[in-house]
Amino acid sequence: MTVRRKITPWAPAALVLTASLATSCSAEKDNDSRPRASSSSAAPHGYVEGAQEAAEQQSRLLLNDPDSGNTRVLDLITGKVHRTAQVEGAERLGTDGRFGYLHSSGGTHVLDSGAWMVDHGDHVHYYSAAIRDVGELPVGREAQVRSDVVVTAVTDEDGRTVLYDRGKLEKGEIASSRTLAGTYSGAVVPYEEHLLAFVDEGRTAQLVVLDRKGERVASPDVQCEGPRGDAVTRRGVVLGCADGALLVREQGGAFTAEKISYDEDVPAAERATNFRQRPGSDTLTAPAGHDAVWVLDVTGRTWTRVETGPVVAANTAGEGSPLLVLEADGSLHGYDIVTGRQLARTKSLLTGEVRVGTADSTPVIEVDRSRAYINDPHGKKVFEIDYNDDLRVARSFDLDIEPVLMAETGR
Repeated sequence: MTVRRKITPWAPAALVLTASLATSCSAEKDNDSRPRASSSSAAPHGYVEGAQEAAEQQSRLLLNDPDSGNTRVLDLITGKVHRTAQVEGAERLGTDGRFGYLHSSGGTHVLDSGAWMVDHGDHVHYYSAAIRDVGELPVGREAQVRSDVVVTAVTDEDGRTVLYDRGKLEKGEIASSRTLAGTYSGAVVPYEEHLLAFVDEGRTAQLVVLDRKGERVASPDVQCEGPRGDAVTRRGVVLGCADGALLVREQGGAFTAEKISYDEDVPAAERATNFRQRPGSDTLTAPAGHDAVWVLDVTGRTWTRVETGPVVAANTAGEGSPLLVLEADGSLHGYDIVTGRQLARTKSLLTGEVRVGTADSTPVIEVDRSRAYINDPHGKKVFEIDYNDDLRVARSFDLDIEPVLMAETGR
């Protein structure tokens, strides 16, 4: 059964700010991964020192076995597997598109995958460079790390947030630039040369907009009970709340906050709190309890609940692509996002016991523009799925470790 709800959002809470937003691809950027104007004609448009530019996406998979600490980077272009430093006891693996963040109780290890993209809206640059271990962030397994091209915001379990210089990370250095005053609920999200954050106010949280110095420059008149989960889309930042989500956007120096409500009471165990998407996509997925998946269409401002079997992982490439759901039988299922009808399924891809309802553990579904990837820890494999061809297994990669944790970069 699929329930599709059209939502009439709140009137946006608009506030005018003066924002110095960079719009030119050739403008000077305080970051090595963005193009810079050059006085030398020898440096072509999009040039990045030490990196190679490619015409296609340079995807790589970061893989880790927490028990042994073995960590690998699988180059999806060449099929080669690269060894990196051992990281034992990792409980979560996050990524910002280039760097991997392996969270354990002893700290957060930063791994530069050497693959990334720079999206300028009307065109995209794809880069590859050497893989290297950058070092340790002094925060543990509960840390939330969010980045843009200039700054990486790291929020610890107590809500303290430290900003790190993204340009220094790209050079292999960990250098904090500022510690924000006060504490915040959930992740602090860099967005349009500002920072989005929640300040606790009892059961609810107040959304605030900070400048890069941590000064509050705006406070939209919206509140969010139980903030959890966030995602950056082309239409703004989505922030999960108990009654749905907030969509925060910047236009011409003004920030707006718009509620996209479930339009009914949703039990805590069935709320969307862990968004998954193709990076930049306006279609988000999240488990809706153990036996269903939420699909949030940011463009249409609608939530759709798709009834499935027991959900291990879910994701989608977006409009026109199937909802991909890895279910407890170990098989991958494809559903029509609009109707909820099952379109295709594979045989079981997973070896051994499959756990349900462990959002930060294994397995996961990573999605890019043409393929999806699923890790099979006990089988020591990663499967590449052509989701536009009845979920055909296009390739499988045999590994020398159990890939319990996986994340894709280069997108």
